[in-house]
Amino acid sequence: MAAGAGLVALAMVVGLLVIAAQRGANRGEGVAATILATPQPPPSLEPPPVVESWPRWGVTHTQYSADNETAEVRDRVKDLFSRVPLLQNQHIMGWGAGNPEPAPGKYDFRDLDRRVKLMADTKAQPVLTLCCAPDWMKGGAEGRTSWGKIEVAPRREHFADYAKLAATVAKRYPTVTHYMVWNEFKGFWDEAHNNWDVEAYTELYNRVYDALKAVNPKIQVGGPYIPVDSHVSSANSSTLKGPWGAVDSRPLEGLQYWLDHKKGADFIVIDASSATNDRGLVPDEFAALKKFSAVTTWLRQQSGDLPVWWAEWYISPDNIDWDEQHRTAVQTAAMMEFARSGAATALYWNPQRKGGDDCPGCLWSPAEGQEMPMAGLLSGFTRWFPAGARLVEVAVSDPRVQVLAVDRQMIMVNTTDAQLAVNVDGRPFQLGPYAVEWSDRGQ
Repeated sequence: MAAGAGLVALAMVVGLLVIAAQRGANRGEGVAATILATPQPPPSLEPPPVVESWPRWGVTHTQYSADNETAEVRDRVKDLFSRVPLLQNQHIMGWGAGNPEPAPGKYDFRDLDRRVKLMADTKAQPVLTLCCAPDWMKGGAEGRTSWGKIEVAPRREHFADYAKLAATVAKRYPTVTHYMVWNEFKGFWDEAHNNWDVEAYTELYNRVYDALKAVNPKIQVGGPYIPVDSHVSSANSSTLKGPWGAVDSRPLEGLQYWLDHKKGADFIVIDASSATNDRGLVPDEFAALKKFSAVTTWLRQQSGDLPVWWAEWYISPDNIDWDEQHRTAVQTAAMMEFARSGAATALYWNPQRKGGDDCPGCLWSPAEGQEMPMAGLLSGFTRWFPAGARLVEVAVSDPRVQVLAVDRQMIMVNTTDAQLAVNVDGRPFQLGPYAVEWSDRGQ
């Protein structure tokens, strides 16, 4: 923000407008804000910690995260994040971050600075998602932000401007070396052809790829971050299918086009739900998770074994009402599928909310900041099952219990709503309904 006493009042107004705009980002509200801030020097950030292997597991910050909490809750959440360094991902616009370039050449990185600092403070491996685009790049007015149009893509004549913004971000945050380009093909649906406009997206991706590599050739860039839907019955079904349904042919065609026409890529990015679009979870919530393994395997084969990143993954339709124990059991089984199939990265889309007591699937309770089951699950998987971890097979007496193991540790999940007595790895266990249990293997 520009210095000078004469601008203090303006700065206060700008701050209030940014907050109002952010609050509408996840709700799709048409909040307009006039923000014309010039760039600040990059924040002083510690470099990310050196790790022996890629963590594989992480979270995407959404509208509310630790930086939005009270001091007491914020400290608890920071401890939670710091316990085992995770991957942490933040979008450059939306989901907690305001418009980074409200007008050409006029930047406002305050929100993004705060989120990147949170990642540094909690020893994260930082990731940024290059989405979404300022209004003026998609036909809107300069200096204004309409959050109801967050899912509109930049116009082709502004692809170069978006690439320039990506380079500006990369220069500002030299500790961030991994970037995903765009999010779920937002704004790239071609109504006339009932298909994704993968040609336009690939043009944008290639411009961004070149811009980032020009800043630092060591920056890792991935795309296309396309949603992979599936169906039980559809005219667009592909041959990639199983008891869990059939993958829609259109995202697979888009992925293949991108693979054939990209300038380069360091990893491949997708997202999906285990639920089908037409029948929900088939044949059940645990068997449906096999979709994640099938898609990961297909991607590795088609891409020449590029690392596969799951930017988002979901285990149920929105209308499913499970208790936290049931939900955590399904999440555990999903993460087992990612580990078994060799996914390089799986980022959990954190559904955190502000206030209240009920927050299904959250990492911490909104009121007190107490750890919830998913946070412990991410920490445990990060410690014991990083990318490249050598999995071992262990004997299980009941196939209704799923197990993932390495030499020294294993995790078990009861996939039923009944108490089970089971022998795992030569030892007896009593597992309650949908129980998730860690155990030292005593090696």
